[in-house]
Amino acid sequence: MLWFLLLFCGLSLADEGGNALETQSCSPDICNLMKEVGAMSEKIKSLESRLQESEAGLKVSVIRLQNSETQISDLRSKVTTKVIFSAAIGGNGDVGPFNTDTTLIYRTVITNIGNAYNAATGVFAAPYAGVYYFTIFHHAGGRFGTELYLYKNSQRMVRTQNHKAVNETAHNGGNAVFLQLNQGDQVYVRLNARSYVWGSLYHTTFSGFLVHM
Repeated sequence: MLWFLLLFCGLSLADEGGNALETQSCSPDICNLMKEVGAMSEKIKSLESRLQESEAGLKVSVIRLQNSETQISDLRSKVTTKVIFSAAIGGNGDVGPFNTDTTLIYRTVITNIGNAYNAATGVFAAPYAGVYYFTIFHHAGGRFGTELYLYKNSQRMVRTQNHKAVNETAHNGGNAVFLQLNQGDQVYVRLNARSYVWGSLYHTTFSGFLVHM
């Protein structure tokens, strides 16, 4: 429309007395209209620029919102994820001594939230990567010594030990540790060769829980 008005304002009309052409200037109304159209064009360009900026800002806001939703979902998952177990040797008598190191199987399950502890093998398998806390406690008579190791996969981590009793008729001991585990890492307790513990529903226990993911 603007080019049409410019063309119209620049029309050349023939002079009544000859072939000479002269350019007619715009009429005041047309010139005012042209100015208004030009001003409107600038406003439209400004609005288009602002709209583009708003769209870019909206995209950034959407991305931030999606990231926030993901973080909230992760936090909810962490809050609702619980891994807790506690088990005792069970029975009512000595376990050991054996001629070789032996993995203890804590058959009496007291708590097993998350089902990460296997009562058939005595092995805890981490269902999630994170920091876990483990405890081992033992009770035994004084006829032999007691030596227990808590393992992470094939690595010894902590030990609890008592020598053969001299004056007392029984002994007790324990230890605890925080472990950084990857998913699938195994934690278990081995009884050292030629040592023993007392098996019951209450005395010799193995426990652990997830502290932080």
